Order: sequence, then C-alpha cells, then structure tokens
Amino acid sequence: MPRTKECKARIKAAGPADGLAEGQFRALVSVFGNEDSTGDVISRGAFAQVLAEWKASGDPIPVVWAHKWGDPFAHIGVVLEAKETADGLEVLAQIEDMDTNPTAKHVHGLLKGRRITQFSFAYDVGEGGWVETDDLAAHPWGEYYEIKRFSSLFEVGPCLVGANQQTDLLAAKAADLAHTAKAGRVLSQANYDALASAHASIGDVLAAATPEEKNRHQKTSPPADAGGGTPEQETGQQPPEETAAAEEAAAKSPARTPAQVSAWVTTLELMTMRSTG
Repeated sequence: MPRTKECKARIKAAGPADGLAEGQFRALVSVFGNEDSTGDVISRGAFAQVLAEWKASGDPIPVVWAHKWGDPFAHIGVVLEAKETADGLEVLAQIEDMDTNPTAKHVHGLLKGRRITQFSFAYDVGEGGWVETDDLAAHPWGEYYEIKRFSSLFEVGPCLVGANQQTDLLAAKAADLAHTAKAGRVLSQANYDALASAHASIGDVLAAATPEEKNRHQKTSPPADAGGGTPEQETGQQPPEETAAAEEAAAKSPARTPAQVSAWVTTLELMTMRSTG
C-alpha cells in the first residue's frame, strides 16, 4: 500500500498572471531537510531515481486531487516538469480538461485564488532509516526517520486539507511539550491538568479492552522489562478479577474515536517522559 504525505506547499505561480499558460501552476510539493509531523526528514537526492524513471518511461506524472485515485474526475492533470531544487521537489504542472471536468475547473480556480495551501504525493520508500540526534530544537524527540531514496512516486496533487490534519496538529503540540519537558522546564498548570485528564482517559480505554484484545496485544508486544513479569503477563492471561473488571468497564465506557485515542496515546507518552526525566 503506497504511503501518502501532505505538506504546506509554496505555490510559486499559477496562470497567466504569473507568466504561465492557462491552467498551469508551479509549486514546491516537498521540502528537504525539515522534520514533518510524522517524524520524517526527506534528504536531497531522494527523488532522483523516481524522476529519472518517469522521464525514461515517456509517461507524465499524474496530478490527482486529494489522492482520489478511484475518481476519474480527480485526475485533473499532468506534471510537465519535475526537478529537485535546493529547497525540495518543484513541479510545473498542467491542469487539463477544464471544459469537461468540473473538478479540474474548480481546483484551477482554487489554485489561482491561492485558496489551496497544501500539496501531497503518494510514494514508496526505497531507502531510509532512523537517526538519533542531540539537536532537540530541530528534532524534539531526539530522533527522526531519514528518507534517502524513494522507490516509487505515484502521483502529486493539491489538497484543500491534508488527510490527517488533526493528528498533525496534535503531533506538533506534543513535540513542543516534549521539547519543554526534555529541557527540564516545568509544565504549566493548564498543560499538566490536560495531560492528567488524558492520562485518566487512556486508563479508561485500556480498561475497556476485551480479554481477547489484551491477550492479542500482550502476545505481539515486547515485554516492558527485560527482567520478566508476572505469570499472567508472560502467558498473556488476565486474573479472573481483572477480566471481570475489564468487562464491566467495557460495558460502561463510551465509544472512543480514533482521534481521541491518538491524542490520549500521545499525552500518555509525554506523561511517561515527564515522570522519567
């Protein structure tokens, strides 16, 4: 399954007012060197192989609105030029079929009016790995995933709102708090109260898990302590009283959305980091 990445784009030009033909736009669709909200850093040269492969094929790179591959109207154009600059991946693209495709016509208007501020692309990683660093100002978690080479670039395209905006915002806030905690600065009372509330909510989520879910995760997760655990932890079985408590909590607990769970997991990590220094 290809991965997708959304980023704040820099639309350099769009249409005749910027010296381009009607329907054309030029944009920086990926930035080198900075850590994004998922912890990835794209290195210069990462696109070299896939751009060469597209050029050799004689086929254009598709421009697709918001990764909607299954919608033929979302295939709004093609990339005319693609190159790596000092800043990132820059493309010159042509929106086509505006007389017959209402999506293409509308997206063209959004681009000309600069009401679209993000771009995205779909890809597979060919070479990458985790890098540890002491530069907490640039990498608050102390590590990042460096993408050195893409093995595939399936399409690029504008998107009005990134596919995972809420998670992006949560991750940005979490990174800021993490940097503060690692620097030894005291959390504000408001942040502490919010984290404590989220910590309690995570407990509710975990307590609501069914015995089957607990068994599955305990069997697939590495032990927290190499020194071993209780017989129940080693076998993945819960004591009867804990099983009964979990079932009761599951019956009472309201449904949780993925965004809530994501936020609670993030804050639990922060609480753990704060308590361990």
